[in-house]
Amino acid sequence: MLFAHDTEMSLSALAALVNTGRGRVEGLASLADLDAYASTWRWTGSRVRDDAELAAVRALRGRLEQLWTLDEDGTVLLVNDLLSKANALPQLVRHDGWDYHMHATSPEAPLAERMAVEAAMAMVDVIRSKELDRLRVCAADDCTDVMVDLSKNRSRRFCDTTCANRTNVAAFRARRAGRG
Repeated sequence: MLFAHDTEMSLSALAALVNTGRGRVEGLASLADLDAYASTWRWTGSRVRDDAELAAVRALRGRLEQLWTLDEDGTVLLVNDLLSKANALPQLVRHDGWDYHMHATSPEAPLAERMAVEAAMAMVDVIRSKELDRLRVCAADDCTDVMVDLSKNRSRRFCDTTCANRTNVAAFRARRAGRG
């Protein structure tokens, strides 16, 4: 395991959140989309389920997307800003079947604030481990999704198996056509 389980989950949720805004279709078009995202990634704590909450998460998504393009110093500035604005106070907690892990906001904090702090806390581990190069964009020619390479040998190139299969099939067909 490269990072603690909660860090890996936060990094994966972070990439999934950023990807909701990278496709041709808005992935957080409605409150139902936000509810589905929050449920999939098991966000706990209070929710107001209104348009302001949805707008705040979308605005956060744009800031978090910068993590894939900033250098180390820029990433540190963004992470520190996210933690500072939320008045983050890290604490160990245990809930919902999870063993002890870090929270740095109260369960009553706004959803976007909790998301920002979870992303920032995960990025603290990435920065301190000198692993920023694990934040990547999918290698498929027709995909712009971001991903976090959590493989031990740093070999992950695609955001999911669909992109990997599509790329590999295309390369196979190109090789085969070249022989004919």
